[in-house]
Amino acid sequence: MRYNTVISGRFLDRPNRFIAHVETVDGVETVHVKNTGRCRELLVPGATVYLERGANPNRKTAYDLIAVEKGDLLINMDAQAPNKVFAEWAASGAFLPEVTAIHSEYVYGDSRLDFCLETPKGLHLVEVKGVTLEENGAARFPDAPTERGVKHIRELQKAVENGLAATLFFVVQMEDILSVAPNDATHPAFGAALREAVSKGVNVCAYGCAVTPDSLVIRRSIPVIL
Repeated sequence: MRYNTVISGRFLDRPNRFIAHVETVDGVETVHVKNTGRCRELLVPGATVYLERGANPNRKTAYDLIAVEKGDLLINMDAQAPNKVFAEWAASGAFLPEVTAIHSEYVYGDSRLDFCLETPKGLHLVEVKGVTLEENGAARFPDAPTERGVKHIRELQKAVENGLAATLFFVVQMEDILSVAPNDATHPAFGAALREAVSKGVNVCAYGCAVTPDSLVIRRSIPVIL
């Protein structure tokens, strides 16, 4: 996936989850943050960030904050990007070569899961999670407690118990990551639910991405450590 009209800036502060102040060559901009997670280790004063100009001239904020530099690492932090890149990747046949149709926002049980893939063998449900938390070359998820994430894992487990295939798919929004693991220190219930689901037949996988200020592309498989 690609972005349009991307500029760089210097992060100043984040008054709330939805907006940030960024210094650009044209002055200080109030921008929309496309990630409601904490991202405290990413959005630090002085960090170089990348902004995409919005297409709607009437919106209150002219730019969306989509990526940030953490040392030498460029991290895409657009919460909408993982689903978009997975959809592109799955449509190419890279995930399941026998896919005949892809449905997004698929209602199953009490949840709305990200994707349902139709295959000759039956339905394959996929929940995508974007990963932006990095520690010493390894990635962790989540960066904040997510009861919604636990609920999605349980729905995937129910799907497997009912004879469907199901996958939890981590899109790691950065390059050169060695592994992905549940962030048990932040939300132990997520890790416990994931381990139980995997033991019942839910597939889990993670893929790293090639990241530039104006693009994100799924590249390679990364080990998931449970």
